[in-house]
Amino acid sequence: MNKASFAKISKFLMGGGFAALLNLSLIYGLITLLGWDTPLLRNLANLVAIELSLIASFFIYRIWVWPGGSWSPKRLLLEQLPLYHFSAGAALLLRVLVIFPVLDRLGVNYLLNTLMGVAVGATINYVLSDRLVFNRPASRSSQALAGPRNSVIYRPEGLAPAAADATGAAVVAPTPLGASIHDQLSIVMPAYNEEGSIVSTVEAIVEVLSAERIAHEILIVNDNSRDRTESLLHELSDRYQSVRYLNNYYPNGFGFAVRCGLENFAGDAVAIVMADCSDRPEDIVRYFYKLQEGYDCVFGSRFMKGGKVIDYPAHKLFINRLANLFIQVIFSLGFNDTTNAFKLYRRDVIEGISPLISHHFNLTVEMPLKAISRGYSYTTMPITWQNRKTGVSKLKIKEMGSRYLFVVLYIWLERHLARGDYHRSNRKKMAKING
Repeated sequence: MNKASFAKISKFLMGGGFAALLNLSLIYGLITLLGWDTPLLRNLANLVAIELSLIASFFIYRIWVWPGGSWSPKRLLLEQLPLYHFSAGAALLLRVLVIFPVLDRLGVNYLLNTLMGVAVGATINYVLSDRLVFNRPASRSSQALAGPRNSVIYRPEGLAPAAADATGAAVVAPTPLGASIHDQLSIVMPAYNEEGSIVSTVEAIVEVLSAERIAHEILIVNDNSRDRTESLLHELSDRYQSVRYLNNYYPNGFGFAVRCGLENFAGDAVAIVMADCSDRPEDIVRYFYKLQEGYDCVFGSRFMKGGKVIDYPAHKLFINRLANLFIQVIFSLGFNDTTNAFKLYRRDVIEGISPLISHHFNLTVEMPLKAISRGYSYTTMPITWQNRKTGVSKLKIKEMGSRYLFVVLYIWLERHLARGDYHRSNRKKMAKING
């Protein structure tokens, strides 16, 4: 068993353990605390507890063990949830009707009988979930319910169709008008008190992009740092011709700093890259070459097949997956890492999603959701993310919840109520009229 399979099975078992504890807690709460203590109510309490724990385990597995794929509400309700109930029910019936009686007749100790039954049942549930539920391609009926087939082509979960690229990433059809070759890549990098990592980050990017002979500029926005960041930026700009920096002329904040950079980059396309070495320079190269195929945007995912996170704090990971799940559901997206800042956009996309309104880290959600909602084509690919080794993260979760929600709902309302006023097709019409 390789490391990835072992990690997946471990997550499955932990998720099952949590669901079992939830089941017991619900039964105790309904019978003891709420007084459901008649034979009829005790049976009802068992049914309610089983159903709620099944639903909880479904979403735990869907988010944590088998992430990715389409989050269409209709597919969840009409395909995956029913199939998951069948999977769990089949494992339970096999334990009760076959495994327990056979081992009992063979005289196996009751405790050992129970443990073996649970182990075999869990194995069956895992195999059925992996093969039947979460890695099952969307049916033709659910594809029809989801919308036009020529707009989005999603990688079937766990499979690699001909429409996918070499990494198995989801592919979204590029704009039919095509796109020009991008000669220069700009990198916008906000930096606030990054004296411990900014030099190594910039050196690594320059080395990789130069080795690939990619014309580039690295535009670093000093967000009013109070350490040695600005002096280090001055040294880097003197050392490398492709590096320049400017001081953020907006108030402090990640969103303001990125917006400052987006108003001043010179390239044909721009990538947002963090200053803390969390994003791999090799992934920037992959982004750039993928953009040459004609897409408007390239989005990376740390949580699709081939993606990887290193040293992600557990509480932030949990909140991240919940936030991305919420976005996936209300926008019916297959893309599962909207909140990550590390993405690549063509220049005309930046113009098409302007003006940007986010002041803080919610900009990471505003940019891709606006691009998607306004009709720009995109593709996704797996990336690797590593937690910073020096410095302190600037993201304050308790301060960002309402800001993320505001931006998500704002774009959701635009998508459903604005009647396409901000769609790229209307921008082209206006350009023709003005031209």
